[in-house]
Amino acid sequence: MLMIFGKPLPLLFGQLLLGIINGSFYAMLSMGLAIIFGLLKIINFAHGAMFMVGAFVTWGLLTYLSVNFWWALLLAPIIVGAFGLLLERTLIRRIYKLDILYGLLLTFGLAEILQGGLTNYFGVSGVSYNAPDLLSGVVNLGFMYLPVYRGFVIFAAILVCGATWFLIEKTRLGALLRAATENPGLVQSFGVNVPRLIALTFAFGVGLAGLAGVLAAPLYSVNPDMGSELINTVFAVVVIGGMGSIGGAILTGFALGIIEGFTDVFYPPGSAVVVFVVMAIVLLARPAGLFGKLA
Repeated sequence: MLMIFGKPLPLLFGQLLLGIINGSFYAMLSMGLAIIFGLLKIINFAHGAMFMVGAFVTWGLLTYLSVNFWWALLLAPIIVGAFGLLLERTLIRRIYKLDILYGLLLTFGLAEILQGGLTNYFGVSGVSYNAPDLLSGVVNLGFMYLPVYRGFVIFAAILVCGATWFLIEKTRLGALLRAATENPGLVQSFGVNVPRLIALTFAFGVGLAGLAGVLAAPLYSVNPDMGSELINTVFAVVVIGGMGSIGGAILTGFALGIIEGFTDVFYPPGSAVVVFVVMAIVLLARPAGLFGKLA
C-alpha cells in the first residue's frame, strides 16, 4: 500500500474529504457571520443556534409535512431567514447604536433560549434525517470512494459561497449595502429604505446558517447542541480571516477544515485545538486577520 509520511494514502484522502466537508460548513457559517458583522457591526452569537434551527426545521418539514429534501433545501433557509427578520425587527435593531457588547450579550441569550427550548422538547439525543435516495451511494474515483451526498455538500457550499461573495462584492445591491453601513443618511436620500435593507441583510446572513443546517442534517445527528459545538470554531475562522471579510471567511473556512482533518491523522489530540493555535499565531502576526483591515 502506498504510504505518505508513514500514513496510508486512502487514510489521507479520507481525512482530506472530511476536512473539506467540515470546511464547507465553516465557510458557510463564517460567511454569514462576516456579512452580519461587516455590514451591521453585530456579533451574532446566535448564529450557531440558527444552524441548529435550520436542521430541525428540515426534520420538521419531512416528519410533519412530508416535504422531501429538495423542497426543504429551499424552504428551510427561507423560514430561518424569516425568523431572523422577526428577531431583527423586534430586538436586534434596538441595539444598533449601543456598544458592540450589547449585541453579543443579546444574541448569546437568544442562543441559550433556543437551545434550551429544543433540548427540553427533543432531549439531548436529537433526531435523524436521511439523505435523499438520489444522492445515496458512492462514486469510485480510483484513489478513493466518494459518498455522493458528501460530494453534493462540497459542491453546494462552493456554489453558495461564490454566489454570495459575488453578490456582496460585485453587484449594485452589494454596493448599496456597504454604503448604507458607512453613511445611511446619504443612501436614504437616494430613496433607499435603509432600515429594510439592513433587516434583509440580517435575515440573509441568518438564512445562510439555516441552509448550512439543511445540508448538515443528513450528515450529523440533528440535536440541540449541534450549533454550540461549531460556533466557537466558526468565530475563530472569522477572526483569522478578518472580521467582516467575506472572502477571508470563505477561504479560511475551507483551509482550516483541511488543516483540522490532517491534524487528526498525524496528531489526533491536537485536532480539537489546532484552529485556535492558528488563530493565536495569525493574530500575533496580523491583528486584523489575514484579509482584514485595521480601523
